[in-house]
Amino acid sequence: MKNYKMEGEGLFDFSTDYILENEVVRLRPLKMDDYVYLTSYAENEPEIWKYSQISAAGEGLSSYLETAVAGREERKQYPFIVYDKRKEKYAGSTRYYDIQEEQRTLQLGYTWYGRQFQRTGLNRNCKLLMLQFAFEGMGIERVEFRADYANKQSIEAMLNIGCVEEGILRSKGVRPDGSRRDSVVMSILRSEWFDDVRAFLKSKIN
Repeated sequence: MKNYKMEGEGLFDFSTDYILENEVVRLRPLKMDDYVYLTSYAENEPEIWKYSQISAAGEGLSSYLETAVAGREERKQYPFIVYDKRKEKYAGSTRYYDIQEEQRTLQLGYTWYGRQFQRTGLNRNCKLLMLQFAFEGMGIERVEFRADYANKQSIEAMLNIGCVEEGILRSKGVRPDGSRRDSVVMSILRSEWFDDVRAFLKSKIN
């Protein structure tokens, strides 16, 4: 593994184990062995995935990890496990997905944290690191975010990091309970990151 250093654009390599970290959080590539760190959430906090299209609750954790790891091998996703340095515990997971290298776009999502890590500032630190890596390391032009329209907490979190709402995709997916969901689409563009979002997000975590 190696810590990410700002050395220029277009350096992203799916075969490299990147580590993104600051004084609050450490993101490292997700592995199948991480089952041991995340199983307590899958068994005891199934509500985490209430609004997700793919659930890791209960016995679903193994297939969840398999899909994430396979996505990296297929050069479509890059999943991370999240470690909270303050609590000295693994907190959850997040990832880049729908990575389109030629178009220089990707989506950031599949983000979830255990209850004790929610609304603690951990998410903002994660997003700062991941957005900085995307725009300043990978040379990405657009980072997209999506959320269930009913998931007001997630939507609020996206707006609080500087996302711009673009619209709603009606009946776009299926929740774990089988009901249909409308998806809110948001994004941050490269120009927006350098103009004001980067400074705005940094001010939120200071």
